[in-house]
Amino acid sequence: MNYAIVKSIIGRVLHFEAAFMMLPCVTAVIYKEESGWSFFFTALVCVLLGSLLTRKAPKNSVFYVKEGFVSVALSWIVLSIMGSIPFLVGGVITNPIDALFETVSGFTTTGASILTDVEILPKCMLMWRSFTHWIGGMGVLVFLLSFMHAHGSGSHMNLMKAESPGPSVSKLKPTVQSTAKVLYMIYIFLTFLEIILLLLGGMPLFDTLTTSFGTAGTGGFGIKNDSLGGYSPYIQVVVTVFMILFGINFSAFFLILCKKFTQAFRMEEVRCYLGIILATTVFITFNIRNLYGSFGEALRHAAFQVGSIITTTGYATTDFNTWPEVSRTILVLLMFVGACAGSTGGGIKVSRFVILIKTIKKELHTLLHPRSVRKLKMDGHTLEHEVVRATNVFLIAYVLVFAFSVFLIGFDNFDMITNFTAVASTLNNIGPGLELVGPTQNFSIFSNGAKLVLTFDMLAGRLELFPMLLLFVRDTWKRY
Repeated sequence: MNYAIVKSIIGRVLHFEAAFMMLPCVTAVIYKEESGWSFFFTALVCVLLGSLLTRKAPKNSVFYVKEGFVSVALSWIVLSIMGSIPFLVGGVITNPIDALFETVSGFTTTGASILTDVEILPKCMLMWRSFTHWIGGMGVLVFLLSFMHAHGSGSHMNLMKAESPGPSVSKLKPTVQSTAKVLYMIYIFLTFLEIILLLLGGMPLFDTLTTSFGTAGTGGFGIKNDSLGGYSPYIQVVVTVFMILFGINFSAFFLILCKKFTQAFRMEEVRCYLGIILATTVFITFNIRNLYGSFGEALRHAAFQVGSIITTTGYATTDFNTWPEVSRTILVLLMFVGACAGSTGGGIKVSRFVILIKTIKKELHTLLHPRSVRKLKMDGHTLEHEVVRATNVFLIAYVLVFAFSVFLIGFDNFDMITNFTAVASTLNNIGPGLELVGPTQNFSIFSNGAKLVLTFDMLAGRLELFPMLLLFVRDTWKRY
């Protein structure tokens, strides 16, 4: 392990976090809130610690996959710990584990909360909660890659692979640094476009910013106790559209920018993703139509919740915990499917399910025709064996982590649906589950031990499991 480079990266992340905290500081000044000083204090601590970690340039430029994964995992842990300090210092949350849970939920774009009444929070705290979604949506290390110089061959790609969601990571431009810049340009443009459309709908500026940050990062922290239920149908429709857009693989947007429209719309994952949304929305609409005043209202709520769950955003316009069992079941299944690879969404990812289905079809064909040779293809390209192997290993690790987490939080003696959907919502970075953790409830019911398990699940889910799991492997920490 090259500890010097890992320390250097963590130090740079702390410097960026200090800069990010200026937004809630400005918010506190605008609204004349005393609790804003907690962000200024924390920013100073971040600058100090970051300077201590980066004061010496690494002598050894060796930077392998191991350094990439460990740097990302530790950076997210440190980012979350420091990000939780304003909640504690400002007196908004008194329990350190609760503060950590809330912050991790923000950065991992989960949206699960331990707060029972968010409307009493100062504006600067609400801004920070939502802004953590935007920071974590594309990835803080991806943002860092836009500015930092490489530490040896392949260092940028090793960092991007560790933080970017999906079974494989490819460059949109000749260098990883330029790819990171393109990703953030698309991210910022879509965020800005949503802000404009929400303002045109009469939404207040503060509400617009926090809602757009949550939508862009597919996070889900609301600034109202009823999430987005109290806003106009126009606002809800705009948010629905942008949740779905941010769940699409950003490579498709890049292809559209390059005027390669045919290639963009031929992406199998994107077509499957949109097909799933369309099919489940239609089914749920007909299933819940009697619960609402009109078919149009039922369609709006169905489309919103399908978009919110499959993209793992977690916003709500209605209490879907009261929907018929088949509709609730569909939403739980969508929790696992998730959005596209290369998007800001969580979950297992549509691409992995596409690869899995193709693998099953190939295996069935081989059983019928043992001598045949059949290659797996996606978007017209042959799938490398390494991608298929990695997908299978990921699913095995996912099932094991999921099962063990359900077992551990079971000691709190809540019902199975609550425990199962609590783990599903945190490991898939969604937010609300069912029953005691439904859209009108929160996660404050769990013990500190269970919250730590769910906090780990949020981090593991956002970082695709392996960066977090590697921290528990002894060989990871061996020096070169």
